[in-house]
Amino acid sequence: MTGSRECLILEPHRHTAEPEERVIAGWLEELRELAASLEARVRRGADALERLADRDPYHIAAYRGYGRNGRALVLARVLQDEGLAAPEPGHGKARNLLAMLKRLESDPLPFAKVLARLPGGDRQLVADDEGFVREWLDAESDSAGGWGSVRLELTHPAGGPPRATAAPVLTPAASAVYGVISDLDDTVLQSEVTSFIRAASIVLLENARTRLPFAGVAAFYRALEAGPAGGAKNPIFYVSSSPWNLYDVITGFLEAEAIPAGPVLLRDWDLGPALFRNAGHKTRLIREILETFSGLPFILIGDSGQEDPEIYSEIVAAHPKRILAVYIRNVEPNPRRREAIRRLTDRVAGAGATLVLADDTLTIASHAAAHGWIGSESLPEIRGEKRADEGGGGKADVPGVRETPTTRTVVVDPEVGVSDLE
Repeated sequence: MTGSRECLILEPHRHTAEPEERVIAGWLEELRELAASLEARVRRGADALERLADRDPYHIAAYRGYGRNGRALVLARVLQDEGLAAPEPGHGKARNLLAMLKRLESDPLPFAKVLARLPGGDRQLVADDEGFVREWLDAESDSAGGWGSVRLELTHPAGGPPRATAAPVLTPAASAVYGVISDLDDTVLQSEVTSFIRAASIVLLENARTRLPFAGVAAFYRALEAGPAGGAKNPIFYVSSSPWNLYDVITGFLEAEAIPAGPVLLRDWDLGPALFRNAGHKTRLIREILETFSGLPFILIGDSGQEDPEIYSEIVAAHPKRILAVYIRNVEPNPRRREAIRRLTDRVAGAGATLVLADDTLTIASHAAAHGWIGSESLPEIRGEKRADEGGGGKADVPGVRETPTTRTVVVDPEVGVSDLE
């Protein structure tokens, strides 16, 4: 990492909103809720009219879930098949835009009936009003862990060729020593979510093969999956506020960049500046993961740009003995985020956990190696991949990627307190 590594001084928050400001803020929140309600009603009505005219066949889009002890969380959505072609690096922005508009259109089938084929007996599932299926089912799992699947068949509407798919389900291996819960936007892939215009441009005009990772992140996540001695098969859960409409883009990106596969947990979409923000959604999903795997400690990875510090503060406070470390990518030196980061720092220190706030993957990886969470032999690969990603013909050496200044590194460690990273 280049540039200054001085310790970040976190000043106490002194500003208190005046009563008038609180009233105005309340009105604005009510207006936003009203607008969201009206938008949802208009969208449902438009979808119903479109289904009358649009005869594209329906199919089941299966999403990666997870499970344990004979239980599996099955995730899927019933929607019209838009016939999207596989993305290629050479696809132009106009073609990417057309494909993305088809994704955002989505055309779900409300209350579709889906049959889950299970060893103990089939089970009939019913989608919600947006076509989503989210069910915990009794399902056999391999005692050795790994990926399994649940067969899903669309039974209503009837007619046409059989429409079936397999919903992937990850069961953590017995060899796992910890789990990882990671954000996606501005943590794994460059998304610029602190700017709605830049984020929307990336989402609309790029594809899974042209989106950019942060330098060295793929090798780092492979090291986390392998664990300190290699072969641990630690599960990685990707929890994001990105919409389900981007699921194939995200999973295609992870595959193209050789980033370990894991359950990808997203949310229903809301086009606008709140597209990548939904703290309650992420908190609920993280808590469900922690409750499902109650005997497993976790490492949390996120970024400073949006709500991860606030969300992780709550998680660390609620599960002080479960969180080994919190790694926050400092994506933008924004003074307004200091209060959230200060609260996270205080809670991490109070829980006896560890935090690193840095803008560099190798800095975070070096800390993980020093604590025995990844093997030190993985650092040369991470360093080499980071250099390849950063330019000179590497993945990040392309027009349109903003240069961001190096930022201060903060380390909170039970042994040394708050300090800079040597």
